[in-house]
Amino acid sequence: MNRDNRLFPPPPARDRLDRDLNIRDDLIGRLLPQARQVVIRRRQAFRERRQAHRERYERVQVDGDMLRLYKANGQGRAFGPKGFAGDRLGCGIKFDVEGTHGRPASTVSAFFTHNGKELGTVQVPLPPEGLFPAVGMHSEGEVVRLLLEVEWCQEDDSLMMIDSCEEEWSRLHDVRVNGAILEYTGQGKSIVDVGLAQARYPLTPTHHYFEIEIVDPGENCYIAIGLTRKDYPKHRHPGWNKGSIAYHADDGKIFVGSGVGDAFGPRCHTGDIMGCGIIFPRDYSLDSEGESDKSSPDDPQGHPKKKEGQNQLEELVDMYGGNDSSSDSEDDEWFQHDEENGIQVQVFFTRNGKCLGRRDVRIPKGGFFPTVGMLSSEEKVRVDLRPLTG
Repeated sequence: MNRDNRLFPPPPARDRLDRDLNIRDDLIGRLLPQARQVVIRRRQAFRERRQAHRERYERVQVDGDMLRLYKANGQGRAFGPKGFAGDRLGCGIKFDVEGTHGRPASTVSAFFTHNGKELGTVQVPLPPEGLFPAVGMHSEGEVVRLLLEVEWCQEDDSLMMIDSCEEEWSRLHDVRVNGAILEYTGQGKSIVDVGLAQARYPLTPTHHYFEIEIVDPGENCYIAIGLTRKDYPKHRHPGWNKGSIAYHADDGKIFVGSGVGDAFGPRCHTGDIMGCGIIFPRDYSLDSEGESDKSSPDDPQGHPKKKEGQNQLEELVDMYGGNDSSSDSEDDEWFQHDEENGIQVQVFFTRNGKCLGRRDVRIPKGGFFPTVGMLSSEEKVRVDLRPLTG
């Protein structure tokens, strides 16, 4: 062996480069699959965290016979009664929780309502970008009306005594007023226990329409919306006596000055909005208020026979209608004078914004007054006397 190492010269630079590249390729070949797995796991974890972050909200969904609350998973819990057509579901946030050290709160109280009543609250994380209103639907034909700019007060409407709006009503019989809410306070045990609320001012071409929303149907939903003459009997449902017309929620019938109604529209339930209005002639002007003829009643002779399609309430009206102080037969004289001189108008009724039909009637002297009737315990409606003008 040569001490000068002449037999073993150092490898050229090119060979050293090839050797380094082979070592690198060998390392990459062994480490690349592991690196790829690490990258895949990190990406998957990132996606899961982002999805979980997006799903940090509460949602309420109709499921079976009740409302269920879902919190970022597919397993809901019982939360409230089932919803039907006309029901109002609400969702909001109570921004009354302060964070620590002056920082914003990391959680908020999300609450849900059903027809104006709070169902409950749940603490949910508050993402930096906030929580956004969302509506989900799953079946063909589902339609909802979305109201984004609404205000809701936690206090019960029946407890809000500020501005009771009693000045809007000229007569209140067995009806209590709390703001826009009318609540039946009568006994609801017989046909003469009608609760009546008559507005102070009649409908005019400027204010020609009003609405009620059924907040609580009570025991039987004997709720009626209509128009009555100024001196209408206080313990008679709107529509039962001459000088009145009304749409009744319990059977969907229209009553025009008679205790027997005609099929007109669907029955109404909690959350349904019933409306009543007048289509006035162009040259209409309200007559000056005068004294209406009032006749004292006489007891009727015999009871009328039941007519086809009558319900139990109509039977009671026919059977006991003569016991009140202003039955149909006794105000015929009053109405005959009005039929000859009254101006003919069209009265129309609506349910949840859809017109159900019209009836031609003659407007009484002094005008037609918005009237609400109730007859069973715990009935409650919300009234809007001027939803439309012009």
